Amino acid sequence: MAFPFINSIISWFLKKRKHQVELFLKYPIDVQNEVLFRLLNTAKNTELGKLHHFSSIDSYKKFSSQVPIQKYESIEPLIERCRKGEQNIFWPSQIRWFAKSSGTTNAKSKFIPVSDDAIENCHMKAGKDMLCLYINNNQNAQLFKGKGLRLGGSSAVYEDNNSYFGDLSAIIIENMPFWADFSSAPKQEVALMEEWETKMEAIIDETINENITSLVGVPSWMLVLLNRVLEKTGKNNILEVWPNLEVYFHGGVNFNPYREQYKKLIPKKSFRYYETYNASEGFFALQDQNNSEELLLMLDYGIFYEFIPMNQYNGENSIAIPLSEVKKDINYAMVITTNGGLWRYLIGDTIKFTSIKPYRIKITGRTKHHINVFGEELIIENTEEALKAACDKTNASIKDYTVGPIFMDGKQQGAHEWIIEFNKAPENLAFFTELLDNSLKTCNSDYEAKRYNNMTLSMPKIHKARNGLFYDWLKIKGKLGGQHKVPRLSNQREFIEELLQL
Repeated sequence: MAFPFINSIISWFLKKRKHQVELFLKYPIDVQNEVLFRLLNTAKNTELGKLHHFSSIDSYKKFSSQVPIQKYESIEPLIERCRKGEQNIFWPSQIRWFAKSSGTTNAKSKFIPVSDDAIENCHMKAGKDMLCLYINNNQNAQLFKGKGLRLGGSSAVYEDNNSYFGDLSAIIIENMPFWADFSSAPKQEVALMEEWETKMEAIIDETINENITSLVGVPSWMLVLLNRVLEKTGKNNILEVWPNLEVYFHGGVNFNPYREQYKKLIPKKSFRYYETYNASEGFFALQDQNNSEELLLMLDYGIFYEFIPMNQYNGENSIAIPLSEVKKDINYAMVITTNGGLWRYLIGDTIKFTSIKPYRIKITGRTKHHINVFGEELIIENTEEALKAACDKTNASIKDYTVGPIFMDGKQQGAHEWIIEFNKAPENLAFFTELLDNSLKTCNSDYEAKRYNNMTLSMPKIHKARNGLFYDWLKIKGKLGGQHKVPRLSNQREFIEELLQL
């Protein structure tokens, strides 16, 4: 049990941060310019700093002309050198940590460099701010009279070539300050367990008799945990287990498909939901208001932001604009320069500004087609590769396809639902489905993790479409010919439902 006075002491400490937040709210462009030139000055003697002449850059115009926009594939050889022990490539201080995340076109997993600066002044700072903003908006908050239940990824931290890699959540837990670990559950050795099923049971055993006041984690994983808690305790809802629960800090995937399920699990009108926007590459935005779907872009985490209007998007050849030039309600691809050593990096996310005084955003999707309902980050390259593998082994060929989610509803697990129009259908659709599923696991580590023991994702469901289905659907939509295409991947069921009715 926490000491009686810890809630008031930590609340007082966190409220002090509010004044620094108010500074970048008042002077956002000045703060962002200061971040940029501090990053350039810090890294001017690194390999990239010398290559792109950081020391000569004295304006944003020079920065954008001298430093190219880059995707992961472009810097992967440099990252591999760094993972093998070379230093001073991206950032002057030693980079020991690499956050493992979902793969790209030519790799099962990405390894994002995470400097000590990024851990301390970005990720850890954001964790404090998450609490700071919540407490400032809810003066009667009693978070620290209990503990926060943290649910990280299923991957532990591994050592390789004298460097460490693993899920970002595992890296953060490894580097947590003592006070955060003191007020969190489960304990570190349980939180870092690799085997997901064993870890889930250990978390439940450790926390069901604790005074849990907050939840932190990805909605799909947390939903599995909460349902397991009810199964084990025989209770009707989560408040019967943890009566003082008051807030859920969530992020990673779109929360809307899960909202109603959480309301049933936690039937408390005053219960709060706070969204966060972070990734292996950095922590970007936080919900700063109660009952809001907008996120405040955090401008003093050592990240300099640029944006590419999606109607002008051309990958690494795009022209980006700084924060000072953005407008509301335009879809932008986000480009980041960070204290983790990423320089004009295309993170792959798209956002819209809902406000520019202050700068608040909504996440709108990805620069590529994808499904990320359960944290699986399935991209079109993955599905194309998996389909090819399944077709090669069954002598089948495909004309068109689309994929959408089957949402969890308490009665069934999540899954992916496919509609495939074959030129030549496989003799055994069940065998084709198994091959497709195994290939997706091979090319995408996040999909593989979500499919583990059917914990979050069940086996894909495939419908064999009648001949001409997609043609007829496009015709009804008035989208025959030209640049119109069948949407391959979607986070919603709109396309799937329409096609199933034809």
